[in-house]
Amino acid sequence: MTTTNIRKLVRKNILELQPYISFRDHNSFENAVLMDANESPFGEFNRYPDSTHRILREKISAFKNISFNQIAIANGSDELIELIIKIFCEPKKDSILVMNPSFAMYGFYAEINENKVVQLNLNDQFEIVKEEFLKIIRENNPKILFLCSPNNPTGNSINDIEFYIKNFDGIVVVDEAYIEFSEQKSCLELINEYQNLIVLQTFSKAWGLAGARVGIAFSSEEIINLIYTVKSPYNVNVLSQNLVLEKLNQIADFQNNLSEILQEKKWLNYQFENVECVSKVFPSDANFFLVEFKNAEKVYNKLTENEILTSKRFPQIPNCIRINVGNRTENETLIAILKNI
Repeated sequence: MTTTNIRKLVRKNILELQPYISFRDHNSFENAVLMDANESPFGEFNRYPDSTHRILREKISAFKNISFNQIAIANGSDELIELIIKIFCEPKKDSILVMNPSFAMYGFYAEINENKVVQLNLNDQFEIVKEEFLKIIRENNPKILFLCSPNNPTGNSINDIEFYIKNFDGIVVVDEAYIEFSEQKSCLELINEYQNLIVLQTFSKAWGLAGARVGIAFSSEEIINLIYTVKSPYNVNVLSQNLVLEKLNQIADFQNNLSEILQEKKWLNYQFENVECVSKVFPSDANFFLVEFKNAEKVYNKLTENEILTSKRFPQIPNCIRINVGNRTENETLIAILKNI
């Protein structure tokens, strides 16, 4: 195991922070009369949710074969990103390192916390150049490294990801929002090797619960305790927790849906080869493609006119649009319009 003094990386005021503790969630009762939280005695959802997410964490623990104490639940991965920055980055002092291009919310929450965002520019194949990475961390000494793999919006996974974890002295966050679509190994197998590693996953993508907003962090028990110290008391509602529990009991349905998405992805990739306005389709380990067009602005506007919503990535990535895989009807509609441009 690679040892890291996590306490030295944490903001001093966070170390001194006393968490909000719900007495009922940290004790066991058989037939308690609940008169402690100013709730209504009426209604189906009149009680606050479990602030410790105990049942859901136990379920995920068994499903992932990860210790209960190494799991944190939050209101989407976005909340976890924000909390991690708040825990470790001193405002107006510390910086974070992000890949460019990558998920914009890393920089967004850093800027809210008044932290500098250092960009690590990817090469033409959207890969990290190791020498450039080592140079940037020497010159900037960032507190947190955010690695998105598979990366959004490029779709590719990071090669030799352990190299970057091993060579970074601060907190390393590996965002695996799209890992279920990929054949690459998850970094979950590394969390007991690197105490400074946090792996993020979500129920928003492959699990089909974007509307429920449930994200997961896997890390050392010390970091998980810090997340539960800083998070809002009742951050994940009862409905969302129950929906995830139901999904985890329907693994066959999940696997069937995932298989169908991957089949549609192959079909869509093949169809792009026969579309005149397409210049290039970048390799993808996710449920979307980054597509380069001969005239991306014209394509984007035409699709929008036909109420097909895609993600405009130009001018940052020249002539590129990110398009996620839909069902067969949606995919056929997309291709039919592209063929007429």
